[in-house]
Amino acid sequence: MGFRVLKTAIAVGVAMYLAHLFGIKTPAAAGLLAILGIEVTKKKGIESSLHRIASSMLALLMGSLLFRFLGFHIWVVVLFILFVFPVLHRMRISEGAVTGAVVLLHLYAYEDDSWAAIWNEIILLLIGLGVATLINIAYMPKTDKAMADQKKRVEDLFSIIFMNMAKHLRDNSIVWDGKELLEVSEQIDLGAALAKRSLDNTLLFGGEPYWRVYFYMRGEQLESVNRMLVLVAQVYQALPQGELLAKILEDISQSVKEDYYTGEAEKELQELDARYKQMSLPESREEFEVRSAILQLNRELKIYLSIAKKQKKHRAGAG
Repeated sequence: MGFRVLKTAIAVGVAMYLAHLFGIKTPAAAGLLAILGIEVTKKKGIESSLHRIASSMLALLMGSLLFRFLGFHIWVVVLFILFVFPVLHRMRISEGAVTGAVVLLHLYAYEDDSWAAIWNEIILLLIGLGVATLINIAYMPKTDKAMADQKKRVEDLFSIIFMNMAKHLRDNSIVWDGKELLEVSEQIDLGAALAKRSLDNTLLFGGEPYWRVYFYMRGEQLESVNRMLVLVAQVYQALPQGELLAKILEDISQSVKEDYYTGEAEKELQELDARYKQMSLPESREEFEVRSAILQLNRELKIYLSIAKKQKKHRAGAG
């Protein structure tokens, strides 16, 4: 049984009991409203309840006026939906259209548009949505472990990607299917969704932004990795420059799993730049093209590392 199902069952039971205790007409409706009020995050629950209450108040106002002047007829209900639902959409509270329809249909079923009937619906709203909101706020499952698992999976996939790039630079006959690229994109999106849910479950001081920043960083780095792969595909000869860069890629495949930015790969790239300048010029067009792709790959790696440098934690003395 899912946690949300358990919360819903508790909310329905408490709402119906309170409605019955206070002598509210049709207490079962409080249970229905409680079902509608259960959400996946605390912020979403509060926002949803406010929208539903606002839309229901408008529905009660418009519905009672329509019934009073036009009578309790089916076509009046149809007219209400045609008129009020677009208004709710324009006011950006259309998620409350269902609760608005519920309270309106109660008035139609009672054939009563008196203040007593309207007050009964208001109390039902406050009990049903109020109980759901309190249960939403009371407890939401933590997502820290799930986000940590996503972090590890993303880092493992990045590591595999860098290792495959290094293998190709050493031996361009090696073919890699690139399935990890699709998987890591999905894992980053899933991690970002978990991070957003975690923030939305924090009502005070905005919550801890680390996870959202982390998965945003990985998304930026994935864009850089995609550009690198285009350049790696242009390396169709094994050259000393490619061997040197492959060693750095192997180092990055390990450092990608570290929480701290050490600056070691950045220093290695700077040293490699200096070595490139001391090497002889290309002897053929093919060598020129390959060395050009390797040089651009070197620059793209610097962009990748600059993203990590801005977002990751730094050890004292790290470059």
